[in-house]
Amino acid sequence: MATVRLLTDEEAARDPRVAAVFADIRATRNTDFINNFWRALATQPELLESTWARLRQVMAPGALDPLTKELIYIAVSVTNGCSYCAHSHTAAARAKGLTEAQEAEFLAVLGMAAQTNQLVTALQVPVDPEFQVQT
Repeated sequence: MATVRLLTDEEAARDPRVAAVFADIRATRNTDFINNFWRALATQPELLESTWARLRQVMAPGALDPLTKELIYIAVSVTNGCSYCAHSHTAAARAKGLTEAQEAEFLAVLGMAAQTNQLVTALQVPVDPEFQVQT
């Protein structure tokens, strides 16, 4: 259960700032669906606006392709234990063309990284000088 109200479309329409962000989400994603994350943030219009603006900027096409960005988002979400974000961005990755084979390989890499990260942390392995930035 959410710790804040999830605004309905009718409630969102009453605040021009929220209505504008919801309209932009719909237009950007070419859908009528507004997910619960945005509905929760809509209780704080300034936070909704700033988070949507930053997300649009970060997830926009750039040096990394959109699918790669979604995979990174999934990996961080899993690491942070955010089930909602892992589900949301897995759906987004699939919409961007993630195949079953790619997903299986990605999850294998994610699992391997988690295991080796924990081993290195437990063993307190020092970083090799060759991996350090030389100034």
